[in-house]
This record gives sequence, C-alpha cells and structure tokens, in this order.
Amino acid sequence: MPDASLFNGTSFITLFAPNISLFQASIDFYTDRLGFAIKETSNQKLVWLQLEEDSNNVSIQLLLDPEHAASVSQIDQNIRNLTRSLYRKDWRSIQSNIAFKSSSLSKLVKLLKDGGHPVQQSPNEISPFEVYTLDPLGSLIGFSGFKNPFAVNERSLLPKVSEEKAYRTEDDSEKLFTPIRKTIGVMTSGGDSPGMNPFVRAVVRAGIYKGCKVFCIHEGYEGLVRGGEKYIKETQWHDVRGWLVEGGTNIGTARCKEFRERSGRLKACKNMIDMGIDALIVCGGDGSLTGADRFRSEWPSLIEELLQTERISQQQFETYQNLNICGAVGSIDNDMSSTDATIGAFSSLDRICRAIDYIDATANSHSRAFIVEVMGRHCGWLGLLAGLATSADYILIPEKPASSREWQDQMCDIVSKHRARGKRKTIVIVAEGAISNDLSPISCDQVKDVLVNRLGLDTRVTTLGHVQRGGTAVAFDRIYATLQGVEAVNAVLECNADTPSPMIAIKEDQITRVPLVDAVELTQQVAKSIESRNFKRAISLRDSEFVEHMKNFISTNSADHVPPSLPLEKRKKVAIINVGAPAGGMNSAVYSMATYCMSRGHVPYAIHNGFSGLARHESVRSINWLDIEGWGSLGGSEIGTNRTLPNDADIGMIAYFFEKYGFDGLILVGGFEAFISLHQLERARINYPSLRIPLVLIPATISNNVPGTEYSLGSDTCLNSFMEYCDVIKQSAAATRNRVFVVEVQGGNSGYIATHAQLACGAQISYVPEEGISLAQLEMDINSLKESFANDQGKTKSGRLILKSENASKVLTTEVISTIIDDEASGRFDSKTAIPGHVQQGGIPSPMDRVRASRFAIRAVSFIEKHSDKCQAFKNSISFRQTDEITSTAVVLGIHKSQLRFTPIRQLYDFESDVPRRMRKNIFWSNVREISDMLSGRTSL
Repeated sequence: MPDASLFNGTSFITLFAPNISLFQASIDFYTDRLGFAIKETSNQKLVWLQLEEDSNNVSIQLLLDPEHAASVSQIDQNIRNLTRSLYRKDWRSIQSNIAFKSSSLSKLVKLLKDGGHPVQQSPNEISPFEVYTLDPLGSLIGFSGFKNPFAVNERSLLPKVSEEKAYRTEDDSEKLFTPIRKTIGVMTSGGDSPGMNPFVRAVVRAGIYKGCKVFCIHEGYEGLVRGGEKYIKETQWHDVRGWLVEGGTNIGTARCKEFRERSGRLKACKNMIDMGIDALIVCGGDGSLTGADRFRSEWPSLIEELLQTERISQQQFETYQNLNICGAVGSIDNDMSSTDATIGAFSSLDRICRAIDYIDATANSHSRAFIVEVMGRHCGWLGLLAGLATSADYILIPEKPASSREWQDQMCDIVSKHRARGKRKTIVIVAEGAISNDLSPISCDQVKDVLVNRLGLDTRVTTLGHVQRGGTAVAFDRIYATLQGVEAVNAVLECNADTPSPMIAIKEDQITRVPLVDAVELTQQVAKSIESRNFKRAISLRDSEFVEHMKNFISTNSADHVPPSLPLEKRKKVAIINVGAPAGGMNSAVYSMATYCMSRGHVPYAIHNGFSGLARHESVRSINWLDIEGWGSLGGSEIGTNRTLPNDADIGMIAYFFEKYGFDGLILVGGFEAFISLHQLERARINYPSLRIPLVLIPATISNNVPGTEYSLGSDTCLNSFMEYCDVIKQSAAATRNRVFVVEVQGGNSGYIATHAQLACGAQISYVPEEGISLAQLEMDINSLKESFANDQGKTKSGRLILKSENASKVLTTEVISTIIDDEASGRFDSKTAIPGHVQQGGIPSPMDRVRASRFAIRAVSFIEKHSDKCQAFKNSISFRQTDEITSTAVVLGIHKSQLRFTPIRQLYDFESDVPRRMRKNIFWSNVREISDMLSGRTSL
C-alpha cells in the first residue's frame, strides 16, 4: 500500500458513483493508489474511506447513487476532454473537486504515473508546486506543495459563475459540472498612493483563494502594452508577503501614451489573451479607470481584428469573448465622486496633519505665520480636512474660490481677529490648485505677501510636496484597500457581459459597488463646473461629507469672531462631559462643540472629571475660545474623564446642578460607561425635571463596542498606534527569522481591534472573545505555524504575529499561549510575548478621529437645537411619563450601514445590548474576520 504520509489535510467530501463498476473502481483507486483505508462499510452502496486508520482528518464518503451522480456519458466526456487537453490546457484553470497538501510531489507523480493515471504538473515538470490527476468519477484532484496553498473553505473555493459560464465540451453539446475559473490581471496606474500594495496583495490572495490565477501587470498600462513575462507575471501567495507595510506600489505605475491609441490597446488585448487573462482589476485615478472601461467597450472589436489578422486562433476568439473590468480608486487627492475616500487619501492627510502639528509648535514659539502648500490640483479635500483637523486659520481650495480682492480681505479679517484675541500663531493651508474667482491661480508667495505687507506678520512658506505620497499606509488605507481588493475579485467573478463595469467605493465605512462610468462622469463634471465658474455646483457634486466638512470648517473657524447666526431667543446652554477611558478625538469633540456653539450664539459648558467631578466639586466651567485653542490635536481628555456612573456619583446632585446652570442639552462623549450613563439619566427623568433635556451620546472608545454605531472615536487612533507597534515587532520577528510574537490586544470583550489589526498588520492569527480559544483551534494553528515556517525555505520577511484579545480566554493567557507554541515548536522556531498595554490608546489623535469628532459634535449640537424646545414642554409636567416623543430625545449618535443616525437609548439598551458583557449583540464586523483569516491562510474551525 502507498505511503499515506505523502499528503495530508483537513477535509471531508462526498462522491457519488452512477453504477457499481465505477463505484468499485473508485474504491480501488483511493485505497490501492492513494493509500486510503476502508473505515466503514454500512451497506453495499456506502463506503467510508479514511487517509489513515487512526486519523479523522481526511475522509471520503463514497455513495452508489445514480440520481445524484453525473451520468456515465458525462463523466466519460469530462475525462476525455481533460485527458485530451493534458498538454495544451492548464488544469489550474478548472475548479478542483478535492485538494490535498503534499510534502513530496515527485514521489506522488511517480506513484500516479505507474498506475497509468493522467498527471499534470504546474507550472512545469521540472519544479512543480501543484499536481493534478483524475479519479474514475472524473473528479479533479489537486496536490499542493505549500508554495501556492489551497484554500480549505469549500464555499470560498467555488467561484460564483452564471450557468452560461459553465465549461462546455468541444462540440458544445452539453454542459459539464466543473466551472472555469477566471484568470485575473491586476495593475496600478497613474500617481502612486499609500495603500496600493495592500490592494494588490488582497487581489492576489483573494483570487488564489477563490480558485483563480492572478497576474500582476507591472508598470501600469505601459506593461500591458509591452507584454511578455517581464511585465505580466503570474503572482503566487507568498510573493506578496510583507506588502502591507510598504508604501507606493511594488508593481510600478506609468502613464502610457501608446495605450491611448487603438493600436496600443490592440497590443494590450493580444498580450492579455496570450496570458489567458479574462478579467482586469485596475487601481488608479479617474483617467486610469476611464481607459479601462474604454478598453472593455472596445474589446469585441479588438479580438475581432486579431482574429481577422490571424494573430489569435478561433478557439482563443471564442474563449475570450468578454472582458470583465473592475476599478478601485488610488489617489491621495480623494478626487473621485461617489466614494467617501480613495486609497491613499487618509495616509496623505496623516502626513499633512503631522507636519502641521510640528510646524504649529514653531509658529507658536515665534508668533509666526506659516503657509503650508498641500497637494490637490483639482480637488481641495486634503486642504479642507487638514484645515478642519488642525484648526487652521484659513484655507484656499479650488472648489471655493473668491475674487482676488475678497480672499485677501477675508483672510486678513479672520487672522487679525484671531491675533487680537491672543492667538500667537497663524496657519494658512493652500491647495496647489487654489484659484481666485477669475480662475487665476493663487500661489503661496501671493498669500505670504498679503500677510507680510498688510498684517506685518513674520511669515514662512512650507511646501510638503511628495512627502505627502510617501511612507507606509495608515490603518484605514491598509484595511479598506484590502477590503476593496477582495470585493474587486468578487465583482469580476460575479459580473457577466451585460454588467456595467463596477467601481469599488466606500460609503460611511461600507464597501459598495457603483457604476464606474457614472462615477467618472460625476468627477469630470466637477472640473467642468469649476472651468465654467459654477463653484456652487462643483461643491455639490462632491460627496455629501465634503459639503458637510466645508460647512463645519466655516462654522468652527468663525467661532465668536462674527455675529452669532441665531437670534437671542433661540440660543441655548449646552454642556459636554467625557465618560469612561480616554480615547483619541475626545478633545476634538469638545473643541468643535464649543466653537460651533459660539458661532451659533449658544453658551458651551464643560463638565470636568466626569459625573463624580460634577456631583462632588461642581466642576462646571464655561468654555473660552482661547483656552481650547489647539485642543483638536491633543490626545487624552483635557476636561478629564472617569468611569463613575450617575447613580454612583449621586444622580440627585447631578440633577440639581443641571437645574442650577439651566442646561438645555447635554452631550456625552465616551464608551460603554457613557452608554450606561445615558440610560440612567433617561430613566431618572421621571423624578428629575432638569434631566428632561436632549441627551446625545457621541461614542468614543478604542473597543468600538457601543451599541448603535459601527464607528467610535478613538478606534482609528488605537488601530494606528497598535499597527505601528506591530510593524516594529514584526520587523524584529523577521530579523530574528524563525520567531513568533504573541501580542496582547486591548478591547475588553470586543474583538474589533484584534480583527482589524490582523487585517492591517498581516498577522497570521487573531483570537477574540466572541470566538474564544478552543484546544482544537489552537492545535490547528500551531500545526499551521509549523508548516508555514517549514515552507519558508530561506525566504525573507519570515516573522509571524499572533494577536490575542485580552479577554479571549481566561485560561489561555498570552504567556500560556506563547509557552505552548514554544514547547510544540521543538526548537524549529521560538515564541515571545509583547504587551503594548495603554500605548494602544494612542497619543495624538488620527486625522480621521479629529474630523469625525468635529462632524459628530456639530450634529449633536444641531440635534439639541432641534429638540430642546420640545423638551421644554415636558420639564414642568406634573403627570410626566415616558412617551415615545420624549424617549426619542435621549439618543446615541452613530454610523450604521452607510448612514449617520440618531437611535433612542431605550431601543438600544433594551434590545441591542449585552449589558453584562458590555457589548452590542450584533457583531457587525464578522465579515472582516472571515477576510482576515482568508488572507492570512488560516483555517478557522
């Protein structure tokens, strides 16, 4: 009997035989040729086969069942077609029925050939890493040598193909039951941006996982036109290892004049057919995506011309009738309509904000003005959000120009008022595409001359240049570029000839598909509107967040320096309090709330040191504009925070001080403690009239476990801090070569941070409280680590990370897991622990947390404005009772499935919360977890 140790795996499959002859032939094949043992024979129609008698890891159920089996003629035809195409067709393009892992492919090949079975070795017979054969039932069986590992999730192995895409026999007389897998080409084009490498990595690994061949097209459209193995290279799983931490694009990008001509596109078409590519995924700007869609529309005429000129065969012509295209936008400018963010935009914004934070200190020290030029030739997104995140004094962007005289007067008016109120520094941000109302460009030197000559300020100019493009991607770009890459693979697998080319977009942290042509058309309309000086329409064509951010910047920038926009009778007293652990963005929320209140005419109050500070020390202070200047870029909580709940602090005293100060609304900023506090305040309204005011919770916690929202302030800052920590740890693991680091992750009972960090850092494994840690899973993960290190074969970047949520297991602690791995490794590799602790809370908040804090705070104040008069009627009600009308004024402000919404605390607390575990019931990020495991090659039980 053959050596069964030649191959192994974890699998189960049921095979159906149409008659007794093929039934017995299959038993003989699996037992005599592959070394399976008969585990059990229930009857003459059912046999259980097992790889090893003392093992349950690989088993086959063989059934004699003509009704469920393919017909004998169908099986014979399938075997004939495959055998006939042994040397002219790559069997990797056909979905395998069974997949095994093998450590000795050469022995396996000899074994199969000695039995007279057809064998195909890929990519060649000299150094194969995949071997295919057929069983008597026509099932395609694949064996992998780990260099290009098979996926083990059967659902994900099967590509979604329409019935029309099923494989057909040469005479097209009947459909066979094995669908064709696609061959995908992926390329980056246009300007580089951080996040392109994570995108390509995701396409490669998701494509392989779903049974496709993936080619990386180097040097953009230039490589597509030139063709050949130098520019169009098949890429394997391990080829993209380590790409997450690398900036730019490793496969290169270049603009290609030749592709703009039909002759160039004809060459590209021929090159793709030569490589067997029938789907193209492009990551680039609007020009790159426009070119891709035009290429698709011309495809039928291109292959027709190639056929007529005999440059392709009739079979190739029939095989490559259609080309599927999918686009993702890689651009630091965020200049594509129909998506909230493009790949690289937030990384670039991070560079800008860091630079301005550094400049800010020098400007304050010398009482200087600094003019910072940022990229954005046709889009002011970077300038706008940088201005909002850093509290800049003035911004100049393409979408909102003014007359040459007006912008000078307006800028000088604002800057002089800021200076008159005691501000020592001035920051003006100029987008490189900034223009005046007559479309003439505005340069930094012009702005400098105005500040020097009219205000007498000591002024410096800083041009950030290509620093904005450089460096590794931030967590957001790594995660969402990865998710977009996976979705792009799904899109090309699901699209057919009639499906419009999709573009992968982001809407409020949700991955969506939009028609590529429509998105490009909207984007081009922005430029046309600016050229025609219709600036109002240009802003409206940007995404809704752009418009909102513009309004928010104008409102917070005016603060108390212009007359309030509300009449005296509508002005309110609004309080803000931080509850729970510190989180990035808390100070930004306080700053934005206060400055927006001032611009409207409200009086903002800060309650210091949480509810205990209020109850014990009456820690209420009105907010002065100069006192909070610069808070937006500060980490922690300047007004203090603690975990004390209202009931614990004396809710009666809290209500007394609410009455004393006459608060018309309260904004709570915090995590699950703030959520419980909102619940307690809402319940106490029946006894305390002063609490019958609008109450709004802005979620802020690194755990992101607050019910009613899929995003909490601080979670992005935490991910960035933890990611940077893991990048350093992984570098150490790789330098030491065979080393695993088990890193402990905060997050309480929520695995949100661990799961997303696995995606951002490329960790091999993550353990989360929602799943726990079973011994079977731990054993499988350790075996996977052994195989992974054994397969490295001297490759670089060989370090491994395991992320373990602090509450994933009480018994299997970080130290215990590390010790077990060390012991099981038997010296082949070693394991260390790393516990970053409160480093994960982060220091300076990320630009995303700053900007969203501003957005949340202004929305919260607007909610109070809208509902405070309604609540006033309930304040003095003797027969007060909790009605839907009053209940709807105590809410959580959050993001849910592409929408920003207010949800009553009653609904969330009673129906959507697991209060004892301090969690929301619905785990909205479970799909991200599946993708994290998929791209790391992990099998999750």
